[in-house]
Amino acid sequence: MKRWIKRIVICLIVLSILGAAAGWYFHGNHDEVLTFKTAKVTRGSVLVSISASGTLEPEEVIDVGAQIAGQIRTLGTDRDGQTVDFRSVVEAGAVLARIDDSVYQAELVEATAQLQQAEASLKGAQADLLQLQARHDQAQRDWQRAQKIGSSEALAQSSYDSYEAAYKIAVANIAVGEAAIAKAQAAISQAQAGLERAKRNLGYCTIVSPVDGVIIDRRVSIGQTVVAGLNAPSLFLIAKDLRRMQVWVAVNEADIARIHPKQAVTFTVDALPDETFHGEVIKVRLNASMTQNVVTYIVEIATDNDSGRLLPYLTANVQFEVDRRDDVFLVPAASLHWTPTIDQVAPEYRQDEQAPAAGQPPVDQPSADRATAGQPASDQTPVDQTADGGNHDLKPAILWIAQGRYVRPIAVLAGLSDGTVTQVIGEGLSEGLEVVTGTQSAAAAASQTDVSNPFTPKLPKPPGKGGPPPA
Repeated sequence: MKRWIKRIVICLIVLSILGAAAGWYFHGNHDEVLTFKTAKVTRGSVLVSISASGTLEPEEVIDVGAQIAGQIRTLGTDRDGQTVDFRSVVEAGAVLARIDDSVYQAELVEATAQLQQAEASLKGAQADLLQLQARHDQAQRDWQRAQKIGSSEALAQSSYDSYEAAYKIAVANIAVGEAAIAKAQAAISQAQAGLERAKRNLGYCTIVSPVDGVIIDRRVSIGQTVVAGLNAPSLFLIAKDLRRMQVWVAVNEADIARIHPKQAVTFTVDALPDETFHGEVIKVRLNASMTQNVVTYIVEIATDNDSGRLLPYLTANVQFEVDRRDDVFLVPAASLHWTPTIDQVAPEYRQDEQAPAAGQPPVDQPSADRATAGQPASDQTPVDQTADGGNHDLKPAILWIAQGRYVRPIAVLAGLSDGTVTQVIGEGLSEGLEVVTGTQSAAAAASQTDVSNPFTPKLPKPPGKGGPPPA
């Protein structure tokens, strides 16, 4: 009996040991081995830009309207002899449309008749004045004779008074005749003005192009009636020259101080996503607008369109070039912000039992002159001059290079950055040099580089390591 109890105890002990070993195997929390994530130093360009969106506009647009009311009777022809329509090329003076002129023809005839009537009235007034002048002369002579004779037995007093009155009436009639002539002349001037107005209105029935250009918009059709009120109705929209275009961009007030005339600009349009266009800032408008408490300014950009591929009113995605560096060493921005632990730094580079923090160079940090030694001329400028006249000082920083299980520092000067890559200057830099950007687990690194045969059988993974849960 005791022997069986002893065997049972031994079995329980063995099972406990096996269970502990299995638990350690399946549930053991082993420290993961970390590896370094690296990226290569490249040589290229870094650009700091301001992004905004805008609209392509023709450089000069003429809105052709109607100054009179009437019905569109016919449309004109373009340079190729085709009926005027969208995208028609027209020359200055070309007929675009004709408005029914029957009413204005009648007004012209009426104005002509009124002028002729006024001229006839003037001639009548002039003839009346001649008659009045003759009567005046007769009355004057009679009055002069009456004055010589005087009131006596030869000339009765009543006759004397009659000659005097007749003379005075003749003088007054001369004034009336002259006034009638002046009135007739004024009527002629009025009739002439009416005739000129009728002629102009008749001329307005023919709509002509004021410039050479391309019709962007045709807003009327044959038979349509246009009504000219306080504002002239718009009939055609003509772009003077589509070989020169403008981009009108709304720029936020926070960025407007970095925008200036002659600043280089690149932009794309959704219609041509694989093509990049270039332009130049020509004007920053001062009439800001506010939308939902956001203040924006309109910036005008000039661009060439000799190819004619850019169409009016396309949406442009604009990049204002604030600063740019070409042919410089570039590293990921993350590599300048990563800081290793003291255990990850190679022993010979450890100082005061702690690793240098990112951006804090070791004691032997080289000066700007040492950092630029042996670098291309484009990299040897200690201060970056920006397009808007500001400065970007080169700042001391540290890059870390993998050295087996450890990393070692390289002192550099960090320059222009677009948030993704940063310009760096320093000794020991070369294109293709791998710099540390962070750490990752060995399993993650292996999963990224696992190129084994997919048909090879895989051993099951223990629970907690990606395998099935324990039964």
